[in-house]
Parts: sequence; C-alpha cells; structure tokens
Amino acid sequence: MGKRYFCDYCDRSFQDNLHNRKKHLSGVQHLRAKRLWYDSFRDAAAILQEEQTKKPCRKFLQTGQCDFGSNCRFSHMTEQELEKLSAQVQGEKRLKELQREGADIPPGTIEDWLEKRAQRLSAAQSNSSRSDPSPLRQSRDAAGTPLLHPACAGTGSCHSKPAPRNPFCRFPLKLIEQL
Repeated sequence: MGKRYFCDYCDRSFQDNLHNRKKHLSGVQHLRAKRLWYDSFRDAAAILQEEQTKKPCRKFLQTGQCDFGSNCRFSHMTEQELEKLSAQVQGEKRLKELQREGADIPPGTIEDWLEKRAQRLSAAQSNSSRSDPSPLRQSRDAAGTPLLHPACAGTGSCHSKPAPRNPFCRFPLKLIEQL
C-alpha cells in the first residue's frame, strides 16, 4: 500500500507521493485550514486592527449568517464584540506597562485567587459545622452511648501515623484524635 501522509491541519491522510502532496498543500481546503490554525494564535490587537479596517457584512447583520463564513472579506463582529476586544487590548497594554515599570504583582494574580479561595473554604467549613451535627454524635446507638469503631475500638490505633489508615474506618481523623 505504501506510505501515507497525514495532514494535521486538515485531519486527512492520503498516499504519500510528490504529486499528491503538492496538490494537497496548494489546495483551497488545506490553505483555509492552515490559516484558521494560525489565526487561533493571533493576539487581540492584531485581530482588532484587522476587524476595524473591514466594513460590516450586510448579509451577516441582516440574517446572522453569511455564505462565505470565515472567508468573507467583511467583518462579522458586532459593536459589542468590538468593544470587548478593545477592552481586552487595553488591559493587555496596561499589563505590559506594569511589567516594564517593574511592578511586583499586577492586580488579579494567583495570590489574590488563593486568598479568596481560602476565605471561601473557611466560610464553607464554618457553615457546614454549624448546620450538620458532628459525626461522633451521629455514631450513637439507641441508648445514646457512642458507637466505637470495631477495628480500633475508638482508640485511634487504626489511624496511627506510621501505619496506613484502615480503609474501613469511617471516623474522621480529627474525631479519633479527640478520643
């Protein structure tokens, strides 16, 4: 059968010889797929500049569809999309200026996110501890005496740090440590 050539842009394979490869690489479908691939990595400023120079597509504005699709020479972006794109470009410019000035941490960094996450987790834990009774209170028999874990009899020996935790123990580590 011979070797086969697989084009990653077009997601297509064909018999590999000089004629077939040249024909495929110069084809309209391949060139279109290749352009779409590289356009996905363009920065927002280049996209904004290109879209602002184009006139709006009348067919797209009237019907919401265009027969030419991504090959249309007119713009398919609405005013709101252009405003969002320009705001994104302005944000990127500000970020670059802050980095040039030597600002340590620009606003909206990972540290801010981690701090907010820690606050949310602590609030969720405090809410759950208020609303739910503790597992130790849930683990009582009809007379009210606490039920002890059969593997460790409530001593926590199945939870000792050098030995691995007993997979059948349902008692949380915090409760075993309190016993």
